[in-house]
Amino acid sequence: MHAAELLNTPQIVWGLDAKIVATSIMIMAYAILFTEKLNRAVVALLGASIMIFAGILTQAQAFQGIDFNTLALLIGMMMIVGICEKTGVFQYVAIWGTKKVHANPRGILIVLAVVTAIFSAFLDNVTTVLLIVPVTFQITKKLGVPVYPFLLVEIFASNIGGTATLIGDPPNILIGSAINLSFMDFLKELTPIVILCMLIVVAIFDFFFGRRLISTLQRREKIMMMHEADSIKDFPLLVKSLTILFMVIAGFISAEYLHIANGTIAMAGGALLLLLYTMGNKHDERDHKVEQIFAMVDWTTIFFFAGLFVIVYGLEVTGVLAMLGQKFIAFTEGSISKASLLIIWVSAIVSGAIDNIPFVATMIPMIKSMEVVLGGREVVMPVWWALSLGACFGGNATLIGASANVIVAGMAARQGTPISFLGFMKWSVPITLITVAFATCYVYIQYFVM
Repeated sequence: MHAAELLNTPQIVWGLDAKIVATSIMIMAYAILFTEKLNRAVVALLGASIMIFAGILTQAQAFQGIDFNTLALLIGMMMIVGICEKTGVFQYVAIWGTKKVHANPRGILIVLAVVTAIFSAFLDNVTTVLLIVPVTFQITKKLGVPVYPFLLVEIFASNIGGTATLIGDPPNILIGSAINLSFMDFLKELTPIVILCMLIVVAIFDFFFGRRLISTLQRREKIMMMHEADSIKDFPLLVKSLTILFMVIAGFISAEYLHIANGTIAMAGGALLLLLYTMGNKHDERDHKVEQIFAMVDWTTIFFFAGLFVIVYGLEVTGVLAMLGQKFIAFTEGSISKASLLIIWVSAIVSGAIDNIPFVATMIPMIKSMEVVLGGREVVMPVWWALSLGACFGGNATLIGASANVIVAGMAARQGTPISFLGFMKWSVPITLITVAFATCYVYIQYFVM
């Protein structure tokens, strides 16, 4: 943020300090988001509009506060995943993995957890559970085993696995875009602790559920008779989709050397795959396919992000976040290690209570404001990694902690196997505490001991 913007920001709004008005708008928006009484995109856009009507931001400033790189990255990946989904490749992998363990329910629990974690790292966790959960219901029904432990471990695996990469979880997309982190930065720094935590979660579920998941040979034979190749609906499109997906990931990996933003790479990949998907079709059919793919983009999330960026920018230009950053520095006595360990636990706790996206969006400019005082970007990097780990792992704590949790709960309810809020917390709170504790140890050892 430029100093000129601070000077142009009114100090008094509606007869009150601009900081108080901006903070009140943010608190009201977050409170309504917490109740889930209104659509989150509507809440964010209204909050952004009030920031402008109040005079805290001009329209030009509001647009300047929107991180279009993040929006382009999200839209591009949603287009690519939407087309990939039509090929049936995700169902293919799930069925293939199930057959590799000879339809043993205990092995399937592990396979589906690992598949979910890997897909969540390279796609996004919401899309992953939307694709994996229906296959899970199909498999568990054929085996005659309870679906509950499978759904739980898939929720945890989606949030933990998504932590490993830049594109796996929205908090990482926000952080990566804000401070220009590459795909490889996330992969190198966070993959070790993600793998460790996945091993711990799988071991816990295998211990408590694995030995009790028993199916007859006849039922297992039904699974073995499933043909994974039948899942592939369009092989030529599969080749095109995987080619573009690998090219985009390669682009992410080499982005820091190409000096091209991740949003541009994702959007270019989405456009190219859309071209290949519609090439050779008649005019009407081509336009219908394009509109169909655009309809698969989660525009609610896109507009939610846009409104949220504006609300947070209002806090930034009024100096609220800089003030909070100064108080945070004073509280941690300027210690990077104390700041990192505090951030990871605060992030985990808050992300369990509300969606982790608004929390991370608010924390980013606050941490940025602390960097100069604490010694610069390189010195403060442990705090950024702590924010990512705390927010992503903390999303496992409650059913509303992350979008994937809400999606799975909704799908389970429609299948007649509802997941209760408290019933979920019986498993989610211990899992979150264990994984965050290990993440805390990892951050401390990785950045302050080694």
